[in-house]
Amino acid sequence: MKTIKDKVAKLSFVALLIAVSTAMFYTPTASAHGEKSQAAFMRMRTIHWYDLDWSKSQVAVNETVTISGKFHVFKGWPETVAKPEVSFLNIGIPGPVFIRAASYIGGQLVPRSVTLELGETYDFKVLLKARRPGDWHVHTMMNVEDGGPIIGPGKFIRITGSMSQFTNPVTTLTGKTIDIETWGLGDIYFYSFLWIGIGIAWMWYWCKSPVFVPRLIAVQAGKADSMISDTDKKVTMGFIAGTVALTAILMGSTNDAYPVTIPIQAGLMRDMVPLDIPEPTVSVNVDNASYRVPGRSMEMTLTITNNGDSGIRLGEFNTASVRFLDADVAEDEGSYPADLLAENGLSQSDNSPIAPGETRTISVSASDAAWEVYRLADLIYDPDSRFAGLLFFYDEAGNTQMVGIDAPLIPSFI
Repeated sequence: MKTIKDKVAKLSFVALLIAVSTAMFYTPTASAHGEKSQAAFMRMRTIHWYDLDWSKSQVAVNETVTISGKFHVFKGWPETVAKPEVSFLNIGIPGPVFIRAASYIGGQLVPRSVTLELGETYDFKVLLKARRPGDWHVHTMMNVEDGGPIIGPGKFIRITGSMSQFTNPVTTLTGKTIDIETWGLGDIYFYSFLWIGIGIAWMWYWCKSPVFVPRLIAVQAGKADSMISDTDKKVTMGFIAGTVALTAILMGSTNDAYPVTIPIQAGLMRDMVPLDIPEPTVSVNVDNASYRVPGRSMEMTLTITNNGDSGIRLGEFNTASVRFLDADVAEDEGSYPADLLAENGLSQSDNSPIAPGETRTISVSASDAAWEVYRLADLIYDPDSRFAGLLFFYDEAGNTQMVGIDAPLIPSFI
C-alpha cells in the first residue's frame, strides 16, 4: 500500500513539475494595457483628455510619432486621490518600444515633473521615436505622485523594420556625439560579469563541501561557534579587502575617464501656463442623473442656459476617454480610437439650437457598450457614486465651448 502511495505521490509531483515548466515557456503577447481595471471614478474625475491626435498609425524604426492634444484637470478632483501637485506627463506603452524624444506642456519642454492646477486646461505634445517592430497600444498618461498613473485614450501604432537598425545619437555638453542605444554597453557587461563572478566565488567557497546537514547537526549539538575556522575568517577578510580595493580602483578609473558629469535633473517645474480659454457663455445644471443597467445607458436631465449671442447645440459628452456624439451635431475627425468612440451614442429629447438668452431643460442619454466594456458601470458600486465629464456645445459658426459637469449618479436595475 505504501509503495502505491509513493508512486502516486511521485507521479503527481512529476505532473506538477511538467505543468509549471510548460507555463514558464508560455508567454502570450499582450495586445493592450489594463486601463479597464482602473477605477471608473478615477478615470472620470481626474484628467480629461480631448482633441487628441496621433500623427501616424504606422512608422518605421527610427521614425517619429507625435501625440498632441489637450487635457483638463478636473476641478472636482476626488479626495481619495492625491492632488496633481507633482505630476509627470508620460506615455503608456508595453516596454521600451518607443523612446520619448521630447515632451511639451503649453509649448514648454517638460523633462521633469510639473505642478498642475485644478480646473485648468493645458495643451501638450509628446514626440516618440520608434524602436521595436510590432503592433503597440500607445496611451496618453499622467503619473501623479501618491495618486498613481492616470491613463488616457490608447491607439494601436505599427512599427516596421528591424530593431538592429535603431540608433539614438545625442551630442553631450562637451560636444561629443554618442549613440545611447549602444554607448557604454561593454562596460555594463564587464561590471555585471565581474561582480557576478566574485559572488559565485564567494558562494563556491562556502558551498564546496556539504554544509546544510552537517551544520544543522553542529548547531543542534551546541557547537555553532566551532563552524567558522581561522581559514574561513581569513578568506572573509580577503574578500572584504579585495572588494573595497577593487571598488576604489574602478571608481578612480571611471572618474579619470569621465571628468565632467552632472547629476540627474529631478526638480519640479511649477510655472506651467494653462490655455487661456474664454469663460463659457453656456451654463449647465445637472438636475438628476441615473445609470440604467439593462440598457447600458446613462440618462441625465440638464438645464442649459445660453448667455451668448449665437444659438448653440449639445454635440458631445466626453467621460473617461469615451466620446458620446450626437451625429446630427458633431462628428469625429477620423483619428480617435474606434473602441472609445460612440458616434451615435448621444441622444437628446430636443437637439434644436438653444437661442441666445434661452433656458431649456432637456433629457440626454449616453448609450453604448463602452459602459460595460470599459467597466465604467462599476461606478454605481462605489461608496461615492458620482460621475463627471465634459460637455461640448457647438454654435452656428461651428465654434465649440466646453463645460464640465459633476453630479451624483443613481443606478436603475429595471
